[in-house]
Amino acid sequence: MKKYIYSFVVIAGLFTLSSCKGDFLETVPTDSVGDVSAVATAENLMAIVNGMHRDLYVRQNSNQGQNGQAGIMIMMDALGEDLVFPSTGNGWYITTVRWQDQINENGANDFYPYQFYYALIRNANTIINLGQNATGDVAIKNKAIAEAYAYRAFCHYMLVQLYSIRYANGSNNNQPGVPIQTTLDTAPKARNTVEEVYTQVNLDLDKAIDLLTTYTGRAAKSHFDINVVRGLKARVALTQGNYQIAADNAKLARSGYSLMSNAAYLSGFNTLTNNEWMWGSLIVADQTDYFGNFGAYMSRNYNSTNIRTAPKAINKLLYQKFPSTDVRTKNFDPTGQHSTLGLPSTFSKFAYTSQKFLAVSTSDSRCDVPLMRAAEMYLIEAEALARISGKEADSRVVFNQFMSNRNPSYVASSNTGTAYINEILDSRRIELWGEGFRFLDLKRLNLPLDRGSSTTSNHSPTVVNNIYNVPAGDKRWQYLIPKSEIDASNGLVVQNPL
Repeated sequence: MKKYIYSFVVIAGLFTLSSCKGDFLETVPTDSVGDVSAVATAENLMAIVNGMHRDLYVRQNSNQGQNGQAGIMIMMDALGEDLVFPSTGNGWYITTVRWQDQINENGANDFYPYQFYYALIRNANTIINLGQNATGDVAIKNKAIAEAYAYRAFCHYMLVQLYSIRYANGSNNNQPGVPIQTTLDTAPKARNTVEEVYTQVNLDLDKAIDLLTTYTGRAAKSHFDINVVRGLKARVALTQGNYQIAADNAKLARSGYSLMSNAAYLSGFNTLTNNEWMWGSLIVADQTDYFGNFGAYMSRNYNSTNIRTAPKAINKLLYQKFPSTDVRTKNFDPTGQHSTLGLPSTFSKFAYTSQKFLAVSTSDSRCDVPLMRAAEMYLIEAEALARISGKEADSRVVFNQFMSNRNPSYVASSNTGTAYINEILDSRRIELWGEGFRFLDLKRLNLPLDRGSSTTSNHSPTVVNNIYNVPAGDKRWQYLIPKSEIDASNGLVVQNPL
């Protein structure tokens, strides 16, 4: 049964940060001596890691809508209530908006995240299991292995959130998770429990942190460093309801990163050099994917059919929660005209469209992809502390610091308890709009999808196919396991409720 997960794997080529050096792992069977030759040197290990970084933003399976992690980010927000598609445009991600992808076990977008994350896990396992004997610079070798542990943790974390019932703090969490893969063995494996998957995720994050403790510097923000891994640790702990761990790691993660100025906040969210960005994908000119780039779907100014006909908007119900003095509101135009951008007359105009993300130009869709920012860490810390008995005052210190940056006229809230936590959560919604968090947040909080209605929100009934509400706990919150995976395992991998 060699097919199992690895029938889905397309191993990344060996890439430098700026150009391809050769498709080393693509040219040999994934269970052969080729793996060994690929990890013979520290430089080869890091080249594999660089290829994994590049996979986060390039199209997979020749499908321009499946553009690495960037595409999954769009899907995660398209499933939520805050990202609005004012028209169907040329069709990209519309089935996602309609909650059709994850309930089709034969569907390309149900299969895609499963394939994508297990492919990255395969590469990570190649480094972890075979890289110890690599020759060359020991520091480079250990850095590559640390990043492999971080990738393996991140990918299992994403998989278990998508394909399983949510983690519930205080429960035994013995519901089916996803198969844990830590070796290069290609034999079929049954699904581990959700608890087991999270245990493995945390073990891998702790191992990465341990290896990175004495390592300073990184080649680029596309790489993991100890701050980013602590940021992942904070995300995982927040999902598990381990709030002190979440708060502690979020605070450590944002150390050395300052919140951006209001001017920078309005500059297009398109450059990895922003002092607040902790981790992201840098898209250089000679590696652009044109219509496959994140900016080809989420920017306001790129001259593509998708942007011209279906520019992305914010749900007006969320927008209206915030005063005009909050800088984040200025990235959305209630009129849809965007007069400062000088958009061509061919661009359709819709109310509440976004100019948060701006591509390099109308003819260049490049837009660096934000994967982690210090703002998220402030919000994790504030939320986590607010949920710990007796630490609401500590939470307020963090949240007030954050909000005073985003809104110079901010007056500290008098809300307490649940009302105060909801204020933090609303701030998180507008802050991280378009960055791929909303579906996962709704799921971790066990909240229903509530897009308003055709009369109260700006969601078009035609676009959403009248999917305005989905109850919390509905089976549709779990992606179906791809049918091809179940078939390849001879049924060892069980399906979610159909």
